[in-house]
Amino acid sequence: MSNVHIRLASLLICATSILCAAEQGGETNYADGRPAATLRYDALDQGIVLPFGGCPKNCDKYGARDVWVLAHKGKFYMHYDAAGEAGWLAALAVSSDLEHWKKLGTVLELGPPGSRDSASASYGTTFFDGHSWYTFYLGTRWYMFYLGTPHATPAPDRIPSFPYLTLEVRSHSPPGPWTKLLDVTPFQPVPGTYYSATASPGQIIRNGAEYLQFFSASTDKPIMRTLSITRTRQLTGTWTIDPSPILPPDEQVENSSLYFEKANSTWFLFTNHVGIDAEGEYTDAIWVYWTKDLNRWDPKKKAIVLDGKNSKWSKLEAVRMFLRGPFAFVFFQAINAGRSEQCAVRSEIYWRFISGFCPIRSNQGRSGQIGHYMQIAQSRIDTGDFASR
Repeated sequence: MSNVHIRLASLLICATSILCAAEQGGETNYADGRPAATLRYDALDQGIVLPFGGCPKNCDKYGARDVWVLAHKGKFYMHYDAAGEAGWLAALAVSSDLEHWKKLGTVLELGPPGSRDSASASYGTTFFDGHSWYTFYLGTRWYMFYLGTPHATPAPDRIPSFPYLTLEVRSHSPPGPWTKLLDVTPFQPVPGTYYSATASPGQIIRNGAEYLQFFSASTDKPIMRTLSITRTRQLTGTWTIDPSPILPPDEQVENSSLYFEKANSTWFLFTNHVGIDAEGEYTDAIWVYWTKDLNRWDPKKKAIVLDGKNSKWSKLEAVRMFLRGPFAFVFFQAINAGRSEQCAVRSEIYWRFISGFCPIRSNQGRSGQIGHYMQIAQSRIDTGDFASR
């Protein structure tokens, strides 16, 4: 196992300052009254890192999205959803600096007709144990949890549709080849629950003797999105889903990436927020929540990281927090304009820089009238007090 040095110099400030800033609150601005974040971080756009197109066999000709990054033996590995002729499949790109990437093609294939991943095999997540990043690397094996579904929209988009399932593969190395564990069902949607339509993979944190996976959960008709915890003591075993999510479903969030700041013993959870206006729902922002207890999250303790106000793109989505040296990288997807289904597929990965002082401030007004995306963000945050204004 590679011991990559990925430490962040005093990321994110004194917890008491965060708590004071969070108490300021604000009015709800969404059409249906869903909660809004009223604090924010400043960010500067740094341009494209991984555009769609150019993947072997044209595997991402329609889009590159839903990113996850890990480090091993001096290299960085990016798993991302490649939208091609066959559908959305997990693909691989490699880099030595997190900025320049070489695409190597898909690492997963569709399952046979009628199988759990016959329409999509995408969005693989990894695990960080406090010392090394790995895709469930146990002994000589690597494990990856990915999103599978038997349903998708018609060609050429082939956008995955409910139910969103969590499936598992393993390999002896990050590039693969990957072997599907067809007899394993980590966890799945259950009718009548808050995860009746979606139980898709998220970040895994080791907490004492058990592993916690912060997975995406949702219902259908209406779609109410949230994050929850599922637990296990063995990564290859059965997971137990908590009876209640960590955030109320009306928060309307999905996908998770977590960071622990030792300086103030605080956890930060980065996630996508889904907004709504007269035209319908759209992924309008990346939010961050914070807590000192992994099992207890307050929906009031949140802030906007990226949205339409500090992005020149039109949509934000699929967040991934990754640390290297004194920097924090936030990877996410972006769409150039519009909110149509076709544009939702034609997304790219970008680079962003979150400003050096990074004050949290009060945000009066709507967060992200125009928004949804997938991009990459670089963040350098120094020690200091959060300023509210």
